[in-house]
Amino acid sequence: MNRLLALTVVPICAIALQPRPAQAADYSADSTRGSEVFVLQGCGNCHAVNGVGPQIGPDLGRIADRGFTPATLAATMWNHAPAMWGETRLRSVATPALDGQQAADLFAYFYSLRFFEEPGDAGRGKSLFSSLKCAACHGLTIPNVANPKAPAVSVWTASGDPLEMVETMWTHSSAMRAEMEARKIKLPTLSGQQLADLLVYVRTVQGLPRRTVSFKSGTPEEGQSLFENRTCNHCHSTATGFFSIGLRNETLTDIAADMWNHGNDMRLRSQKFDPGQMRSIAGYIWSRRMLEDGGNPGAGANVFVAKKCATCHNDPSSGAPPLISTNSYFSGASMVSVLTRHGPNMLDKMQEKHLAWPAFSGNEMANLIAYLNTRKSANGR
Repeated sequence: MNRLLALTVVPICAIALQPRPAQAADYSADSTRGSEVFVLQGCGNCHAVNGVGPQIGPDLGRIADRGFTPATLAATMWNHAPAMWGETRLRSVATPALDGQQAADLFAYFYSLRFFEEPGDAGRGKSLFSSLKCAACHGLTIPNVANPKAPAVSVWTASGDPLEMVETMWTHSSAMRAEMEARKIKLPTLSGQQLADLLVYVRTVQGLPRRTVSFKSGTPEEGQSLFENRTCNHCHSTATGFFSIGLRNETLTDIAADMWNHGNDMRLRSQKFDPGQMRSIAGYIWSRRMLEDGGNPGAGANVFVAKKCATCHNDPSSGAPPLISTNSYFSGASMVSVLTRHGPNMLDKMQEKHLAWPAFSGNEMANLIAYLNTRKSANGR
C-alpha cells in the first residue's frame, strides 16, 4: 500500500446522538447488514438500486460514487427528505426511522454498490499484461512453456473481484517473487485504475461478461483485530489522519492495489494471510474511511448561523435541543439517524415559524458536523 498502508423533534426534548466512542475505531459499518436495513425500512418501495426497482425516488445505488463522502451522502439525504416525507404521506406508508448503527450500515450498503466501479478498459489491460511482464510466466489459454507452473489466465478464478485477486496474488507472491527475480523482472506496482484494467482484460480473455460486483464488507470487527494484530496501526492511525484524509476518494479497487503494492516492503514479505483475512482488513479500512470525514469547525459555525440553525437550537424557549457535544458524537450517520427519526416534526415546526428547510452541500455538512462536535454546554461539560 503506497497511499494505504497506502453518513428534531423541535418540541423536542432531546436528540438522540451517537455516543462518542473512546476511539473512532469503535464504529463499524457492514454492507450486508445495510442491505437488510434497506429491505426492512421499506426503502425499496420507492427507490431503485442500480436501475432495478421503482423509479418514484432517486436511484439509491447511484447516489454514492467515489467522490462522495459521508457528509455529502448525509447532505443529499437531508436535502431530499421533505419530498420523501410528502410522498410517504400521500401513499400512507411509514417513513424510515434509523438509529445510528442502521444509518452507518445503510451508508455502507450504498457505497458497496458503487465502489468497485473503476471504468476498466480491456485494451489498456492487455497492454499492461505485456508491459508488466505478466506474459513472461502466464499464458492466456494454456500454460506458458517458459513457466508451466504458472496458471493460464483462462483458469484464474478471482477475475471478478479486485480484493480476491490481490489476496490470491499475495498468497503466491513468494513463488512469484522468486521466479521474477530469477528472470530479472521487477515486481510490479499497480494503481487502482491499472488493476481494474487488468481485471477487465482477464475477463475478456475468459469470455466472461463484465459484471457489477457488490462488496461484502464482512465483519469490520474482525478486520480491526487483524489490522491491530498485524501492527498496521503502527503506521496507519487516526492520529495521522489516515482514515479521514489518507484514503480520501479511494475506491476499494484503489485500496486493493495499495495492499498489493505494500508487498514490496521488505519488512512485510513474511506476512501470510489466511483466505478472507485480507478482505477483512480491507473491509475494516474501507468502513472507517467511509464513516470518517474532515470538516472545518470555524466554517461550520458560519453554516450554523447561515442556515438559521441558531434560530431554534440557540433558543431554549423553542424547545429545540441545544446540540451540544458532551459524550455525543456527530457524524454523517448520526445526522441521518436524527433526520429520519425527528425530521418530519422538525419540518412542521419550521413551517409554523415560516423558516425554509435548509439545504446543504457536502462541504457545508462536513463543516457543520465538525462545528457541532466542538459545541460545549455552558458549564463546559
